[in-house]
Amino acid sequence: MNSLSDAVVRAAQLIAGADPKLLEIVLLSLRVSLTSIALSCLFGLPLGAAIAVSRFPGRRGVVVLLNAMMGLPPVVVGLLVYLLLSRAGPLGELGLLFTPTAMVIAQTILITPIVAALSRQVVEDAWREYREQLRSLGETRVGAAMTLLWDVRFSLVTIVLAGFGRAAAEVGAVIIVGGNIDGVTRVMTTAIALETSKGDLPLALGLGIVLLTIVLALNAAAFVVKEAAQRRYG
Repeated sequence: MNSLSDAVVRAAQLIAGADPKLLEIVLLSLRVSLTSIALSCLFGLPLGAAIAVSRFPGRRGVVVLLNAMMGLPPVVVGLLVYLLLSRAGPLGELGLLFTPTAMVIAQTILITPIVAALSRQVVEDAWREYREQLRSLGETRVGAAMTLLWDVRFSLVTIVLAGFGRAAAEVGAVIIVGGNIDGVTRVMTTAIALETSKGDLPLALGLGIVLLTIVLALNAAAFVVKEAAQRRYG
């Protein structure tokens, strides 16, 4: 019990003192996760909106597939990206394996279906409500999709925050394609797993506290944004 108490105290000291090793891991985690969610939104939001306002053969199958991809196993995605980026893979010459870029690619593949599927549902609900009005104004499908994305922007913020939280908590894919290399590709989740196995509880606890704080802050921010939007727009 005393050793656990000491580990908690030491973890708090590492956080309060902005330990360089802890800070390096946290900053890399944030950089990888923020880049991943930015790319996921770049691809996922327009894709979700386009599917929401379009009607084409096989659309139901596309929607089902997109929803199913929200549950992609991280280790499988990590394996596929590893095979693509390995020396024997089609993209091996780029030398991206075991770099932060490889981790961003894996996380982007994981998060994009989540962003696209959730944004499709939100935009489709708005499309049902404003479809006739937008058509009367002469909006094209592309114009309607962009207009609706802006109209539901507060709901999309919660989706983006959820995607970022998913990226920040990811471990399976990033440890496969990143290799958990100290000072290069070691992020919070992989470092927690490693330091726990090594018995370095203070650093593992410190990183765990930071990660938990980030996740809680994201959920709180999503709640505040949603409440503010409801008060403003009814």
